[in-house]
Amino acid sequence: MPTLYLREQGAVLRKVGERLVVTKGEEVLEDVPIIHVDQVVVMGNVQLTTPAVALLLRKEVDVVFLSSRGRFRGRLVTTGSKFARLRHAQLRMLDEEKAVLAVARELVAAKLINQAHLLERLGARRAAREIERDVRKARRASSLDGLRGHEGAAGARYFAALRRLIPSEWGFVKRTYHPPPDPVNALLSLGYTLLLKDAVAAAQLVGLDPYLGFFHALDYGRPSLALDLIEPFRPLVDGLVLGWIVERKVSPRDFRPARREDGAVLLDDEARTRYFRAYERQME
Repeated sequence: MPTLYLREQGAVLRKVGERLVVTKGEEVLEDVPIIHVDQVVVMGNVQLTTPAVALLLRKEVDVVFLSSRGRFRGRLVTTGSKFARLRHAQLRMLDEEKAVLAVARELVAAKLINQAHLLERLGARRAAREIERDVRKARRASSLDGLRGHEGAAGARYFAALRRLIPSEWGFVKRTYHPPPDPVNALLSLGYTLLLKDAVAAAQLVGLDPYLGFFHALDYGRPSLALDLIEPFRPLVDGLVLGWIVERKVSPRDFRPARREDGAVLLDDEARTRYFRAYERQME
């Protein structure tokens, strides 16, 4: 169990010796040795006792907090970065416009190449050729705004091609972020959030600041570098979602309306557990 997902609302994570024990009332939901856990993902209203937090910090287990809907909230981190020079170099690089554009172009190009490969595998060869042309345009972009324009246009073509591969019963029209109005968008958003929490952890692990990115604009509370880093990997999530739909591993009946009246839909608990496992396998 490399990743322990805590999804049961009202549950409590406790330390018992060198074990992590998850309880709700008198019921024990999970009981695992700390040595078997690389990451803990806390979703929504789940409590962590102080001894449990201390154990997780001492063992350097990554702890990620998501909302009950699956949106990224933050991470539990130990003492400050020991990589001051690396972070200083990152800051200096952000002041060099040519360097920023060069990094951003390669990130976008890598994403588009992987999108084209996925479309090719799915038999959408014409759309794949169009995305390949977008790769060349992205690599010739002379500004970040121009690059974002190419990326946005390619994204519209890409999701239009995916829509034609998805049965109409799924109600997928276009990529919609917040809130996800249909099951396909809900699966995509949840998968991208899982990518994001891994990218934040990876950046901090090597000493980079996950909030100082190149392609994504800097904004309060936005992990811009982590968002940059997941761009080339988004097609992995897309492929997982398409595979689930085509192989009938999930159906529209596995979703329910969110409690908030904003039109969002959520994956039910049983299917979400399977989705987390599928994501972990996809990333291996």
